[in-house]
Amino acid sequence: MFRRGITGAFHSSATEVKAAEEIPDLALARMRQSMEKLGLSNQEFSDATLMRFLIARSMVVEKATEMIVKWREWREVLVPNGFISESEVADELEARKIYLQGLTRRGHPLLIGKTCRHYPSVDKIQFKKFIAYVLDKTIACSFRGQEVGNEKMVVLLDLKDISFKNVDPRGLITGFQFLQSYYPEHLDRCYIVHMPVFFISVWKFVSRFLDKATLEKIVILTTEEEHEDLVEQIGDVLPEEYGGKAKLVAIQDVTLGSSL
Repeated sequence: MFRRGITGAFHSSATEVKAAEEIPDLALARMRQSMEKLGLSNQEFSDATLMRFLIARSMVVEKATEMIVKWREWREVLVPNGFISESEVADELEARKIYLQGLTRRGHPLLIGKTCRHYPSVDKIQFKKFIAYVLDKTIACSFRGQEVGNEKMVVLLDLKDISFKNVDPRGLITGFQFLQSYYPEHLDRCYIVHMPVFFISVWKFVSRFLDKATLEKIVILTTEEEHEDLVEQIGDVLPEEYGGKAKLVAIQDVTLGSSL
């Protein structure tokens, strides 16, 4: 629940709200004012970062400010040190199921998940930390030097050879909800390949928990032509098994600051 007292910082007329929705600069200014009233440092967030939250909440300042407050509270609990160490997610990394490739033609890091190597986690907290570790590291690979705040990523979920023991609806929902709630507008596109018939009902269930903006970024590839388009859009960093030229690189083998 949103903390009591916070809504007191959000008094504004209908005219002001409408103007903020229409003018990004005004929305940013009003959001910074709201954050100041809540004791949040304006220097901590770039305009690009705040704009991600505003876009995720349709440029409504009150909702965007509430969202960033909840994000900060979430980070303080799950990522108290500012980062997730590999020792905290050792069990999840051992499966070598997540791969971090280079930058796509549009300059976005490519994240690949092989679901046939995933099994529902017994340690739910470690799994949540693992998702944060994966997303944080992927975003960090998209820039050299200082983070801008508007970085994007491309995700490829490979369902090849998946069996019933690998099916984890709750895990999928958690991953996408993290993207929606705590990494807004960081997802550029999510491609799903090799979806078996039995998984269609699972996906329909998972989709019920995703918002419209997220669903619009998800592409399920079913035809050869769509796969050819994927190769063209991603470029050489796409692994060979998907039609590219690269080798798979497990995320724990990627060193930040190096060329992937």
